[in-house]
Amino acid sequence: MNSKERVRIAMERGLPDRVPWGEFAIDYDTVERIVGHETYVRAKARCQLAIWEGRRDEMVQSLKEDGIALFRALADVLDLINLNSMYFAKVPPKGYRADGPTRIDDLTYQYSDGRVLRYSEITGDFAIVEDPHRWTREFREEELLAEASEEPEDESCYEVIDAIVSEFGHDKYIIGPMPMAPELPLLGGMERGLLEMATNPDLVDRCVQRGLEMKERRMVSWRNRGYDATLTATDFGAQRASLMSPSMFRRFCLPGIAANVQAAHQAGLKYVKHTCGNNWSLLPMFTEIGVDCYQSVQESAGMDTAEVKRRYGDRMTIWGGVQVEHLVSGTPEDVRRDVRRAMRVAGEGGFILGASHSIAVGTRYDNFMAMLDEFVRLRDR
Repeated sequence: MNSKERVRIAMERGLPDRVPWGEFAIDYDTVERIVGHETYVRAKARCQLAIWEGRRDEMVQSLKEDGIALFRALADVLDLINLNSMYFAKVPPKGYRADGPTRIDDLTYQYSDGRVLRYSEITGDFAIVEDPHRWTREFREEELLAEASEEPEDESCYEVIDAIVSEFGHDKYIIGPMPMAPELPLLGGMERGLLEMATNPDLVDRCVQRGLEMKERRMVSWRNRGYDATLTATDFGAQRASLMSPSMFRRFCLPGIAANVQAAHQAGLKYVKHTCGNNWSLLPMFTEIGVDCYQSVQESAGMDTAEVKRRYGDRMTIWGGVQVEHLVSGTPEDVRRDVRRAMRVAGEGGFILGASHSIAVGTRYDNFMAMLDEFVRLRDR
């Protein structure tokens, strides 16, 4: 049984010949330890700078070469490759040059509208730290509901995907992108967006409907480039509860997720939902609309993997088990303990081992290797 067959059985909630392993993403610092040099793979700020500075082709070449080198190095243990994570899915088309912000200092950039971005060593990414118009920006309905271009996408946007699918698609389970309706329609960022749901719900409703329509139009020219599943990454949960009430989630978020699940199934793909945080109140709705796999089961937010599997494992495959917090700041024994516990859960089938989020920036390499070592030891018994 090869990796593709193994994950397919797990996605049907069956018991394959051995537990499969895969990750939502492996960030650049771990990738660099594996391939032996600096890379653009999951180097979020580095990729953003390359796009701003017109070095798109340099970035794409690294993503192709180092992505292939990474997955070759892990080939004996890796079953699943996700090509729908940031900067590892579609890339800007050839010749693209973004109108980027102005550099203020080594860590800080500013857009012409006054928004300030700052680099974070913790995430390896830029984040907006100041937005002078966050609470005063007016949302004009004609702009929010404007027609999006229906021109076919430039084929060069798929350079990285095509290279990796060509190399690994015959025996690895591949997750890739497809046109998606918005699943968390936030007008003006997280805080302002949640406020708009409460104070301006009709406008948000109309934006949701337009997102559904745009997804349908983009699907007309979309084609599967050789992958087995698709995935959306939207966080709906905080540490103790979901970001909104279940009724608000059903009104504003569930229509988009349901449409994306349906489109994936019509295309013959499985649908994976990556969402961090405490999502207990939302999981019944995930199963209601046919989500095939729940990834990023955050134990530190009260999402016990074994309990999630017990309650929902007959309707969704569960993907996770190793706490990202232990990978970043724990010990090898913490990680090995997570793997052992997860492998007991996995013995019932319908399970994919992986980090509770990803192999995130700051993961200790010894912890990453301990995870793989313990996994292989138990997998091959």
